[in-house]
Amino acid sequence: MRKFWIVIIGLFGVIAAQNIFAGDDQGAKNMKDHNVKLEKAIFAGGCFWCMEKPFEKLQGVSSVISGYTGGTTETPNYENYAAGGHIEVVEIAFDPAQISYDQLLDVYWRQVDPTDAGGQFVDRGHSYSTAIFYLNEEQRRQAEESKADLEKRQAFEKPIVTPILPAETFYAAEDYHQDYYKQNPIRYKYYRNGSGRDRYLDQIWGKDRKEWTVREIKMKLSPLQFQVTQEEGTEPPYKNEYWDNKKPGIYVDILSGEPLFSSTDKYDSQTGWPSFTRPLVPENMVYREDRKLIFSVRTEVRSKKGDSHLGHVFDDGPPPTGKRFCINSAALRFVAAEDLKKEGYGEFLKLFNNNGG
Repeated sequence: MRKFWIVIIGLFGVIAAQNIFAGDDQGAKNMKDHNVKLEKAIFAGGCFWCMEKPFEKLQGVSSVISGYTGGTTETPNYENYAAGGHIEVVEIAFDPAQISYDQLLDVYWRQVDPTDAGGQFVDRGHSYSTAIFYLNEEQRRQAEESKADLEKRQAFEKPIVTPILPAETFYAAEDYHQDYYKQNPIRYKYYRNGSGRDRYLDQIWGKDRKEWTVREIKMKLSPLQFQVTQEEGTEPPYKNEYWDNKKPGIYVDILSGEPLFSSTDKYDSQTGWPSFTRPLVPENMVYREDRKLIFSVRTEVRSKKGDSHLGHVFDDGPPPTGKRFCINSAALRFVAAEDLKKEGYGEFLKLFNNNGG
């Protein structure tokens, strides 16, 4: 059935090709710190196109890869995976220090119809069925407990039939299936809307529940601040609040208030955006690979607690770090040195006792 939709929605692709917006969903979330010990999770939820986006947006998720598992074909591809008994899955690499397997399970249940043993929504057959594939005994235990908790909540009128199975060999799907929602946003939108998935999930979990947070954020932020922090936009150079601010103080996340940068590390990069040689609190930084530019791979910088898009970091900065944190003013709030104690940032006063910033 999805192949039918590929043909139908392909007619709309050329018409809307130039409507891909700059604030599209985040790129692959590979961690910059390669010393982080990542774990993996494998979930089947029907069409793997629809399973990538919900997990890729999570803090602590390094990558989400569409693929096949559970069958007998040694080298399955899109043409033969179903015949060999494989089903579509996503393999998630995540940092357990930032996000737990239990949290991934909670997200998983909210993307699928776990009462349907014959497929998912418009896609029918075993190859589109649901399943949780555990990679160790602890994952099996947590998956069983999570499923039992879901059954107790009685969110579904029918019994939950999603099986919990030992992981088998995972085969990555073809490149054109990876990040489909980003590479083909218009086609993805038509397919997802037509599949009935969102209508079902809104009916079960409530559409307003997830939109209320967005409405709250919009009430707190200006349109530009929302575009930058929530939609990964970029403000104009030299026409933003802090690019030439020389006052001593610190810069905090516009939403969460977590401390991010200090004026003691700020310098004029001649770019028209606030630039810093290093973060004030390294633990408050999250780094992700950004492939939105066709011929360039950048490192996106986000705040840990607020999950706000801040900007990017480059390796062309001055000593002593050689880094240039190029940050949007719209993602920041400046707290002057004389106001630090009053606003609860007194621990940073020592930076300015003998330094004008």
